[in-house]
Amino acid sequence: MNPTEQYRAFMTIVRKEVRRYMRIWTQTLLPSAITMSLYFVIFGSLIGSRIGEMGGFSYMEFVVPGLIMMAIVTNSYSNVVSSFFGSKFNHSVEELLVSPTPNYVILMGYVVGGVSRGLLVAVVVTLVSLFFTRLHIHSYFVVVVIVLMTSTLFALAGFINAVFANSFDDISIIPTFVLTPLIYLGGVFYSMDLLPEFWAGVSKLNPLVYVVNAFRYGVLGVSDVSLGVAFGMIALFTVIAFAYSMHLLNSGKRLRQ
Repeated sequence: MNPTEQYRAFMTIVRKEVRRYMRIWTQTLLPSAITMSLYFVIFGSLIGSRIGEMGGFSYMEFVVPGLIMMAIVTNSYSNVVSSFFGSKFNHSVEELLVSPTPNYVILMGYVVGGVSRGLLVAVVVTLVSLFFTRLHIHSYFVVVVIVLMTSTLFALAGFINAVFANSFDDISIIPTFVLTPLIYLGGVFYSMDLLPEFWAGVSKLNPLVYVVNAFRYGVLGVSDVSLGVAFGMIALFTVIAFAYSMHLLNSGKRLRQ
């Protein structure tokens, strides 16, 4: 395929993905707004008023960046895992694999679809947060780059989950038993300074720690980890996830029936 045909194939996959989640926006976009509103009310207003300041900011200001990233992570991940597994389940992915479309075009089409949903949800949740607190962005560059890198990383993770899933029940195992604990232990609701030294060290194995803290730096200007280390770790996880996703596509294992 020439570059024009590859671009057309890429945009076809992206448009399909966007239309899919926009067609059922009450299931893909609205729940995030409602869930985050409850988090803001319970953790930010009710509990936060009793906790006081954290990291030099009110508790509401402190948790908002983490909650926004939580919405981005879960939506980027769930969009790709559900969509690609659906294609695998109804065998339509086999038609893509036997077509002249390069595998990296297929992968990036699904990933960009997941990223677009993550970005859209980020905008929705950010607008909701403005009803509860004021956001003063410290660095727009850091905010934009971290959002793009994070949504890409977890869209790739969703793709890997979809490849290994054998049923629709399997696509909920990783979000429930892996992704959710990583999110809650990733510093969304607390500062790493509150942890004992040993557990603070263990927490650094959690990619969500770097995601949340880098984004918090972009919004508030504070972080529990070095910004350079956070960028490096997120980039490393993304490269590994992309390489492994390409390996799965190129091998065709668990994709061709």
